[in-house]
Amino acid sequence: MPERLTEMLMDTWTPLIILWITVLPSIYMAPMNQSQVLPSGSSTGLKRLNEEQRVLHRSKRGWVWNQMFVLEEFSGPEPILVGRLHTDLDPGSSKIKYILSGDGAGTIFVINDKTGDIHAMKRLDREEKAEYTLTAQAVDRDTNQPLEPPSEFIIKVQDINDNAPEFVEGPYHATVPEMSVVGTFVTKVTATDADDPVYGNSAKLVYSILEGQPYFSIEPHTAIIKTALPNMDREAKEEYFVVIQAKDMGGHMGGLSGTTTVTITLSDVNDNPPKFAQSLYHFSVMEDVALGEPIGRVKANDLDIGENAKSSYDIIEGDGMDVFEITTDAQTQDGIIRVRKPLDFETKKSYTLKVEASNIHIDPRFLSGGPFKDTATVKIVVEDADEPPVFSSPTYLLEVHENAALNSVLGQVTAHDPDVSSSPIRFSIDRHTDLERQFNINAEDGKITLATPLDRETSTWHNITIVATETRNHSQVSRVPVAIKVLDVNDNAPEFASEHEAFLCENGKPGQVIQIVSAVDKDDPKNGHYFLYSLLPEMVNNPNFTIKKNEDNTLSILAKHSGFSRQKQEVYLLPIVISDSGTPPMSSTGTLTIRVCGCSSDGTVQSCNAEAYVLPIGLSMGALIAILACIILLLVIVVLFVTLRRHKNEPLIIKDDEDVRENIIRYDDEGGGEEDTEAFDIATLQNPDGINGFLPRKDIKPDLQFMPRQGLAPVPNGVDVDEFINVRLHEADNDPTAPPYDSIQIYGYEGKGSAAGSLSSLESSTSDSDQNFDYLSEWGPRFKRLGELYSVGESDKET
Repeated sequence: MPERLTEMLMDTWTPLIILWITVLPSIYMAPMNQSQVLPSGSSTGLKRLNEEQRVLHRSKRGWVWNQMFVLEEFSGPEPILVGRLHTDLDPGSSKIKYILSGDGAGTIFVINDKTGDIHAMKRLDREEKAEYTLTAQAVDRDTNQPLEPPSEFIIKVQDINDNAPEFVEGPYHATVPEMSVVGTFVTKVTATDADDPVYGNSAKLVYSILEGQPYFSIEPHTAIIKTALPNMDREAKEEYFVVIQAKDMGGHMGGLSGTTTVTITLSDVNDNPPKFAQSLYHFSVMEDVALGEPIGRVKANDLDIGENAKSSYDIIEGDGMDVFEITTDAQTQDGIIRVRKPLDFETKKSYTLKVEASNIHIDPRFLSGGPFKDTATVKIVVEDADEPPVFSSPTYLLEVHENAALNSVLGQVTAHDPDVSSSPIRFSIDRHTDLERQFNINAEDGKITLATPLDRETSTWHNITIVATETRNHSQVSRVPVAIKVLDVNDNAPEFASEHEAFLCENGKPGQVIQIVSAVDKDDPKNGHYFLYSLLPEMVNNPNFTIKKNEDNTLSILAKHSGFSRQKQEVYLLPIVISDSGTPPMSSTGTLTIRVCGCSSDGTVQSCNAEAYVLPIGLSMGALIAILACIILLLVIVVLFVTLRRHKNEPLIIKDDEDVRENIIRYDDEGGGEEDTEAFDIATLQNPDGINGFLPRKDIKPDLQFMPRQGLAPVPNGVDVDEFINVRLHEADNDPTAPPYDSIQIYGYEGKGSAAGSLSSLESSTSDSDQNFDYLSEWGPRFKRLGELYSVGESDKET
């Protein structure tokens, strides 16, 4: 920095330094010695200074006594003198002490406490701090008592050109349309200078272009960049790199400078027409190509980009304008040629088209440059393909009467091979459309015949599909729908629309309409139905009823006389002959049932049964049946209630004492084994209550009354348990009065012949004298309880 400052002072400030040395001592240093030898700030000092000036008769100068100046970035071998403080109270005896305080006092600025000289101890930078506020005061050196009030003053740092301009927002990017006129605005750049813009020209900037000419120019003071060359073409060069310089000191020599870059891109305008890559295109296509299928692409290139490069394609001339169409691929901007109508090699083998490509978005400024479109010729060759047969009609409609004879011809379909080879055709019926096989077709000539009888009333239409197949290539197949309409013939006789039953009141009048009947016919004549009604010849002179044909094709039944009686005859049967008007006419006979009923005075039917005539007035047979049913239901409910009350809460078996088997206690422990010979008495298997008596059952009523069984003799020791159980089981199975004890008559008998013997205690001795169960108490609590039970049983026997 010192070297830079020295160069700057030598190159730029040499005239000013000379001026400072020659002029300033007379106009600046003199005030420093007099008026800028500043008092400490007291009014007395100022007053005395003014009196001295009047005595010396010197003109007062307008110095600002409370400001001092120091040059920034100054560095020398010794501190720079900023100024001097002085008070009128200082007689020169060195009894006054100057004190300095405030911004940078003692560090940046130091005062000589005796002379009041202020020196800058450090190099100052105005861009960091432009001014310092300090306070000076004169005090007594011995007592430190202030001699005057403190006085505030400012030291300002004077600027030098030590900061180069900077482009804070750079580098820049700008866009300008191509083909712009000279002077078109591009962008504006801005540089900043940290130097003082008020003092001198340190911050006065001037802009210029270092690189980018002759395409662009810049306004020196506003920094606005403009185009300097007309008709710049983006397709020739799209991007430009421009270097901008900003120099202070008004651009004069010695000023500092800064640079930035501006990347300028030319945006596209539609100044180029589309152009086909070739003037003639050739395509080939098979004649069986599907409609809408693409057959080729053409491309018109456009040097522009984006929306300006979009083109639309059209067919403007040619012999296939109605056969082909062209569309634009939005992604590739290609023209896609598609088939619009079916092609036929045998009819036309080639087509010639003229296609045009034109821009969608046209800039009017460049219309004078020529039309923004181009044309090309497209030749399309159709190639032969093995095509399926072609029917003479896309659909067929056949009509046949329902009484047509079997094997009669209903109609014929025809088809041919469109190829040059012209293969023979065979016809067949798709049996999925003729499941009942009602029709046949001649495979050679396509004549359709009737295979089964038809009935229009069952099905009026039959839709079948005829298949035509080439004999040389069975894969070439065509289908055509055939609709067969069955025509009506008069083959159904008319009949009553529904089963009619008429009601005739006993108090009816002669000529009264009893019933109106209608007829239906399954046939469908062209002129509609017309029915004729008549009575059978033997009923023409019927004394009771007559008929009358109505205009709406219905029939009215009328009574010839009054005084009909249910007791005399309850039902009348009236046969009626119904005939149609077809050819030949068809007829049928329907019988109308007429019932004689009792009616009210207004003609409302009340009863049509003969039995109802003898019932009391106001009570019909239905009402009596309902009353009788209610009475029977009540009787049944009463009987069931009484029966349930008699059987409620009664035991099934009449006995006085509790059955001992209800006290059986089950244990999971095994018995005493072979040593347990006294643990069970066979006598306990006997029913203690039923051994000597008969036990009737109350839950069932036996069909046969059995005599009470005789009591069994005591069973001796060593009895065969197997035989005993079988005997008791037989008795229980054949005795309907025996209680159902089967569920608990389960014994642990293992059968005879075991070498190991039985583990059951059923074979234990039943002696009354040798039985002792006290030893069971030594086996544990469970066996102790078992011993107590057996002991109780023995005591009961003794009692």
